[in-house]
Amino acid sequence: MLYAAYETHQTAMAPWRAAARSLADTLHRLLPQGPAQFSIEELMAGGAVARSVLASCEVFARLALTHHRPAFGIASVFSQGREFEIVEEQVMRTPFGTLLRFRKEGAPEQPRVLLVAPMSGHFATLLRDTIRTLLQDHDVYITDWHNARDVPLKHGVFGLDDYTEHLIQFLSRMGPGAHLMAICQPCVAALSATALMAQDGHPAQPRSLTLMAGPIDCRVNPTAVNELATSKPLSWFEQNLVHTVPWTLRGAGRRVYPGFVQLSAFVSMNEARHRQAFQDMRQRVAAGLHDEAKPTQTFYEEYFAVADLPAEFYLETVGKVFQTHDLPRGVLSWRDTVVDPSAIRRTALMTVEGERDDICAVGQTVAAQDLCTAVRPCWRNHHVQTGVGHYGVFSGKRWQREIYPRVRDLIHQTAV
Repeated sequence: MLYAAYETHQTAMAPWRAAARSLADTLHRLLPQGPAQFSIEELMAGGAVARSVLASCEVFARLALTHHRPAFGIASVFSQGREFEIVEEQVMRTPFGTLLRFRKEGAPEQPRVLLVAPMSGHFATLLRDTIRTLLQDHDVYITDWHNARDVPLKHGVFGLDDYTEHLIQFLSRMGPGAHLMAICQPCVAALSATALMAQDGHPAQPRSLTLMAGPIDCRVNPTAVNELATSKPLSWFEQNLVHTVPWTLRGAGRRVYPGFVQLSAFVSMNEARHRQAFQDMRQRVAAGLHDEAKPTQTFYEEYFAVADLPAEFYLETVGKVFQTHDLPRGVLSWRDTVVDPSAIRRTALMTVEGERDDICAVGQTVAAQDLCTAVRPCWRNHHVQTGVGHYGVFSGKRWQREIYPRVRDLIHQTAV
């Protein structure tokens, strides 16, 4: 019933948001460009009143969630002193995800990296900055997960085992010599896939594995997110947070953890900060400072693009990763095979954490180092980045200037 009520509300609000967007566009055309000013032209267009209406319409129109992946929008990149055009290429596709390659037209061969995006309520485009940075020195692929509400029920369920299997299949398709890099939630699946491929002697097991701000062992320095996950039995999460996709959508009948529910949880953790961001955006638009408002607008266009998670994957992640800690306890299994990180011998390991990470605290990711006992000491690296929170680990200036060079060096040292 919650999902149906949400869709009804979205449908009812759509024409009002469209009208606000249309009025905002009209006022944009009428008002002079640039900051507000005391001029005849401005007064004739309505002056401060028109700018105030414009700002209110702009904010109201943007307070809407979307359910389709935004464009990555990476048209070109500079690499080795040259600019290369980027072509998005679907290498492999399943009902639940696409192996997407950002091919640099005419570029020389570079280390291939599979970037594993979280399936956590947003699309893989959340890693746009990570991709753009990696493209400077690498041939980049990404797990472009599909919105579960768009996957017809006939394609069956998708659990944590299926997620891990997708990583194995994608690495197999890329071939031997690739590198694996996981951001946040999928660090557990990435480590599991690497271990399983090592246990099987798979020829495509990755040359290096980089785990960034991921919950390998949530028993270490538990955060508010970890405490929430253990505050209720798994049955509570299933009964209260799992809903059925309405009949009007392609995935009708599928049980999901809705992206709008996840977003609500994220926003509630920092409600005052988000409210202030929108207030600041309104003030800047009202003052005609559109360039200053643009970063906030761009951020929320991405942040409000939400994706549903398959119920099986969500519940198994909560249960096995956050509640019973199966991987660090040595009891995590995949298709009845126990995952053994100590089998990893041919893959270099790097773990990265953010000093101020309030989602995945310091100590939770580096725990992978203790599990991978057979990795040679010279192939182990750990880095704690000072001054950054969760998102600063994989986006922003600290990522670009301080973290990325370390990741790049590990990949290139093990690429031969």
